[in-house]
Amino acid sequence: MKIESLDLPDEVKRFYLDSGILELYPPQAEAVEKGLLEGRNLLAAIPTASGKTLLAELAMLKSILAGGKALYIVPLRALASEKFRRFREFSELGIRVGISTGDYDMRDEGLGVNDIIVATSEKTDSLLRNETAWMQEISVVVADEVHLIDSPDRGPTLEVTLAKLRKMNSSCQILALSATVGNADELATWLEAELVVSEWRPTELLEGVFFNGTFYCKDREKTVEQSTKDEAVNLALDTLKKDGQCLVFESSRKNCMAFAKKAASTVNKTLSAEDRKVLAGIADEILENSETDTSTNLAACIRSGTAFHHAGLTTPLRELVEDGFRAGKIKLISSTPTLAAGLNLPARRVIIRNYRRYSSEDGMQPIPVLEYKQMAGRAGRPRLDPYGEAVLVAKSYKEFVFLFENYIEANAEDIWSKLGTENALRTHVLSTISNGFARTYDELMDFLEATFFAFQYSNFGLSTVVNECLTFLRQEGMIEKTDALIPTSFGKLVSRLYIDPLSAARIAKGLKEAKSLSELTLLHLVCSTPDMRLLYMRSHDYQDINDYVMAHASEFVKVPSPFDTTEYEWFLGEVKTSLLLLDWVHEKSENEICLKFGTGEGDIHSIADIAEWIMHVTAQLAGLLDLKGAKEAAELEKRIHYGAAPELMDLLDIRGIGRVRARKLYEAGFRSSAELAGVDPEKVAALLGPKIADRIFKQIRNRGTLSGITESEPPTGPESSEKSPYSGQKTINDY
Repeated sequence: MKIESLDLPDEVKRFYLDSGILELYPPQAEAVEKGLLEGRNLLAAIPTASGKTLLAELAMLKSILAGGKALYIVPLRALASEKFRRFREFSELGIRVGISTGDYDMRDEGLGVNDIIVATSEKTDSLLRNETAWMQEISVVVADEVHLIDSPDRGPTLEVTLAKLRKMNSSCQILALSATVGNADELATWLEAELVVSEWRPTELLEGVFFNGTFYCKDREKTVEQSTKDEAVNLALDTLKKDGQCLVFESSRKNCMAFAKKAASTVNKTLSAEDRKVLAGIADEILENSETDTSTNLAACIRSGTAFHHAGLTTPLRELVEDGFRAGKIKLISSTPTLAAGLNLPARRVIIRNYRRYSSEDGMQPIPVLEYKQMAGRAGRPRLDPYGEAVLVAKSYKEFVFLFENYIEANAEDIWSKLGTENALRTHVLSTISNGFARTYDELMDFLEATFFAFQYSNFGLSTVVNECLTFLRQEGMIEKTDALIPTSFGKLVSRLYIDPLSAARIAKGLKEAKSLSELTLLHLVCSTPDMRLLYMRSHDYQDINDYVMAHASEFVKVPSPFDTTEYEWFLGEVKTSLLLLDWVHEKSENEICLKFGTGEGDIHSIADIAEWIMHVTAQLAGLLDLKGAKEAAELEKRIHYGAAPELMDLLDIRGIGRVRARKLYEAGFRSSAELAGVDPEKVAALLGPKIADRIFKQIRNRGTLSGITESEPPTGPESSEKSPYSGQKTINDY
């Protein structure tokens, strides 16, 4: 099917023809035949790189140029940025694009001027809760990676959000996209959508198992030279010799870092002089962005053409790795499964070195087929690779047979709604009541009957869980104690703030019961909520943290009995996370924090982001309920944002300063932005370097004063200002 033949405005067809897209892939053509351009709902379950995003683009552009507005929902902030960058290319068509991934108590009405809005599912949910006016104008909703409805963490929010959007505007076109859905027909029926299921790929995918020096596929086999003792290194080297690149998936951060180091010396021998020069530049950028031991190791790997990638790295470091790989200079990335989650980062060969993952409940367990398919789908770069290879590594013949039967020849599992528990449903019941989607019990049940959970389970057990949620919300004063479902001002605020009602209840109770409010008291109160991500307790942590608790017992609202081992161990995890935040706001170096708490630089920022958001909630709730702590929480919120002591707050309002540079200025006698405005620029250049000094004084010239300086450009990354909501208690895992 030719682009020229599509029912699209001429300028859209010209855009794609000029970019070299002349004809649709077979799955794309099938989608058009099934009503993609006629406003019909559609579920496309087709492989990675088979053109899912183009389907969304065609539907969005046709609708927008007819006066509509599109919402593109993604699961991850990194994916939001990637799509935002792509859709900005439509500016030549007069299309305006916005991105929104943070500040969960904001309406973001200004985003309504855009034609395409890219947002995470959590941000979309918060826009609905805050009754953002332009949401009524949405004519096309795209749900990318829709299989994540199966996720206990993100699934319920995506599911309820889709149900609300469909109820709010029944004429809105829904496009659901995924590479892997076992029960695609069931999901399509729920969405009242046409279904396109295909295995077609523009680049052939060879899936198989590597065993005893040979890569075995279903219908062929390939011998790989054994030049080292590590089979995965040999597989990588075999790929690089043929001008390909490799993604290697490992089971843990430790393992993926170790493999990148192990492969470095071998990969280094394959590099050209030009490669080495570019890689040295990337490594220097890594060191400019971070001063931790991990970043030093990463820079050393990159100089040799390898890299590691996991959630313990900060966003700038991960983006440098991704960009270096896309440019073809980094030849191999060793990653945890974070890299398989939708990002456009394909490689000639994907090596799954370990198919087991650690579970706190069951130990090492085989990964789901769906997760394997997500990794395998990264293999094969369209227009660059003649084929792609997804390789599982077997250590024995028994394992070889197991891998073939359970992964190569297996289908992805069915996805199942995770909405049917009180933890998952509580926040969505409150939000449904607060923004008027349901004013009576019958209306609430009618709405919930439109969810995928009710569709799959025929509403079995849903009323029991809903009644438990309503009982809790009435007891905590979030809805009125009447038969009618009427939110209180407390309940409305909790919903708008995008916090779990259980978190809000614990915060309110803690503020009432606390004898005093030290930094530790407030930080632990934040860490005791189910919205917080907690650090794992290592074996040698228990004694140190317990001793700290005994010495500071008066600063905790409540210390559980050590004889209740489960509750007390969870409490110690809360305290450990609180102590990390305490070190953060007291300006301990990131490397020192990483080493002390056994975590990554990215984890520090992730924990601080969430803590900042929950501390903001704490200040707001204290103000509404007239409880002590509003002022203290607001001050601590700002300190968490910057990771600094109170005396640096004025300097840190200057864009581009940061906690380390602000401390240098302060110690040199520059205590405020007003003092800095009148100083000789050469003195600042001597302290911070000429580039930073020039940037600071440009702000002085442009604005006349540094007081109240704000961002004049949109943030370059999706984590620039995001506060991260989570439903259900989390721990920092080994990814």
